[in-house]
Amino acid sequence: MTRYPALLALSAILGATPAQASVGANLGESIDTLFAQATGWFVTLIFAPLPGTGLPWIVGWLVIGAAVFTLYFGFIQFRAFGHAIALVRGKYSEPDNASPDNAGEVSHFQALTTALSGTVGLGNIAGVAVAVSIGGAGATFWMIMAGLLGMASKFVECTLGVKYRNEYPDGTVSGGPMYYLKKGFAERGLPLGGVMAVLFSVFCVLGALGGGNMFQANQAASQVESVLGVPTWATGLAMAGIVFAVIVGGIKSIARVTEKVVPFMGVGYFLVGAAILAMHHDLILWAFGEILRGAFTETGVTGGIIGAIIQGFRRAAFSNEAGVGSAAIAHSAVRTSEPVSEGFVALLEPFIDTVVICTMTALVIIITGQLLQDSESGLYLLTESGSIATASGATGGVPITSAAFGSAFGWAPYALAVAVVLFAFSTMITWSYYGTKAWTYLFGEGRRKELAFKALFCVFIFIGAVSSLEAVIGFSDAAIFSMAVVNIIGLYCLMPLVRADLNSYLARLRTGEIRRKR
Repeated sequence: MTRYPALLALSAILGATPAQASVGANLGESIDTLFAQATGWFVTLIFAPLPGTGLPWIVGWLVIGAAVFTLYFGFIQFRAFGHAIALVRGKYSEPDNASPDNAGEVSHFQALTTALSGTVGLGNIAGVAVAVSIGGAGATFWMIMAGLLGMASKFVECTLGVKYRNEYPDGTVSGGPMYYLKKGFAERGLPLGGVMAVLFSVFCVLGALGGGNMFQANQAASQVESVLGVPTWATGLAMAGIVFAVIVGGIKSIARVTEKVVPFMGVGYFLVGAAILAMHHDLILWAFGEILRGAFTETGVTGGIIGAIIQGFRRAAFSNEAGVGSAAIAHSAVRTSEPVSEGFVALLEPFIDTVVICTMTALVIIITGQLLQDSESGLYLLTESGSIATASGATGGVPITSAAFGSAFGWAPYALAVAVVLFAFSTMITWSYYGTKAWTYLFGEGRRKELAFKALFCVFIFIGAVSSLEAVIGFSDAAIFSMAVVNIIGLYCLMPLVRADLNSYLARLRTGEIRRKR
């Protein structure tokens, strides 16, 4: 019998039996118990609620940061929205998209889809359902508000990601908070930049292996098993192999996949939701009325505006990761000589992820009567962990969203199962890149070092699929949000540099020095 789950998972990838996978699950549970005892204090610390509220202080940290950046940069997310779309469409890129003056590996559009693939995921399906079921329809309003504010955070961190990236002779680049914390702090004569960069990298590696990997594999495998009857070990094995085939090629390979998968799954999900709204068009104004009433009155499942605010802000923060710093790693790979231009592109992420896709999910749940059913019949109950428990004992928000879509189309639950797999897959391949860049920052650049992490990452995909390692994933989620603590401190210290670059860019845009190329 294999004593270590990582070795057991590796043997499974090489040809283990379902029985061996079951042994791995049992070992995983044992490790999970020990892990919970060792790391529970850290998880509790990161997600501790603010006094007198149910809002985790880390969510407040993200929202306050987003509000500060919004004011400091003069509501840049609204002023630059049109220009951001033009950049994504390639209107300011060289016709051959390969100017010798522009370092980087991917286009503006590829950078955007790569970063989106790391945020558009299960949170848009399950997380929104949890938010509106607990906080009422009003949670949707505050979710949208937090998403709009988060656009400013993405602008700042992704501008810095490009500004302070490392550019290598072969055309590859490495960037992200670990680089701008060290180099930006040194430029301003500030202490501890190197220490903060190491802390961020450690948290990023841990977050990539858990929340960006194991959780995604676990939820996808569980959904496939419940809908299609495919064993979790088989789904985990298949996903590990496919993910490895994609990520072994680096950011260019990842970008080629995400630029096709993300628009397909995002537009497909949106169109199905739009079709359901069209079928119930007479209820759309009523639904928005419920959202506004729930946001500012005492309606809602939790009985008040505070519940709506807490759930809305929490869902937005967990969904779009604005301020966490992860997206800056992907956007750093863009081909450009203008860091601010990629900051503009990045601010579209929270809008697409939260304002569009999350809001679509919430509207479908409200209009199809699932929210009313939840609150009146008690079919869905809040568990101690904050997830939703169904009458059958299943947890998570997927059953609510599945029921909402299934009420209109009988095939929707099957399509949703496919969407869950695609969302999980896209999130995993992007987080593999985040983890790889953090890993190589800690241990040095090199093909072998990258392959070592990528192989480890795929082993953890299988472990996540066959085991319910809740404590491990909980610790990983805490690590991801610990990235935000370090990152936002850095953004506060470096935002004057971003404003100087922004003013220069806008001035050159007005004078025509920066002009359309197409």
